[in-house]
Amino acid sequence: MRVDGIIDDLNGVIFDMDGLLVNSEELYEKANQIAARNAGLDLPADFYETLSGSSLLGVQAFFDEHFDSQEAIDAFIKETDDMVWQWVLEGQLKLRPGVQEALELFRRSGVKMAVASSNYENFVQKFLTVTGISKYFEFYLYYGAVPNPKPAPDIYQLAQERLGIPTEKLLIFEDSTTGVQAAKNAGIKVIMVPFITRPTAQDQIDASRIMPSFYEFIDLVK
Repeated sequence: MRVDGIIDDLNGVIFDMDGLLVNSEELYEKANQIAARNAGLDLPADFYETLSGSSLLGVQAFFDEHFDSQEAIDAFIKETDDMVWQWVLEGQLKLRPGVQEALELFRRSGVKMAVASSNYENFVQKFLTVTGISKYFEFYLYYGAVPNPKPAPDIYQLAQERLGIPTEKLLIFEDSTTGVQAAKNAGIKVIMVPFITRPTAQDQIDASRIMPSFYEFIDLVK
């Protein structure tokens, strides 16, 4: 597959998941806001954008600043996860625009696909299953699959190794700055399709393209 202006011989694609393939970032943002109010926290209106674009160390620093104990942090995370899980069961999890069409295009073209997510295994499995897209992927990777999380390149390097495709014939799709950095660190071209996180000046440099949806990508396929 040739993608105009980006890659001439595309053999494999690696996707992030939350906020890219599915609208789960929207659910997590709403759940975080509710959990914050329930905990009596006075957090900035855009605090979830800060969290979703941060590394693991950045997230922990944010929690340490706003919570007085690890127990309070754990309770906040559990309340958030429980709400998101319930909303997923209620059918609120949706594919992002153009995702189904892009996956079908890759499948028809013989392009191998995998998921490399920072979410927990049970959430990755559930999200891919309930949206009906798990069948497209050779495998999925999740939090804890590698020693170092994004922006370290580890998870993308493992995905590349398991796909068995040279980096120059691979493409990564990401929605966050942390993910774009991880792709760059792995030496693989990346397209950013932002959702909650707004692209930074560095994203403009590091990403091959920044697109509002997968439909714009499909238009480039030759």
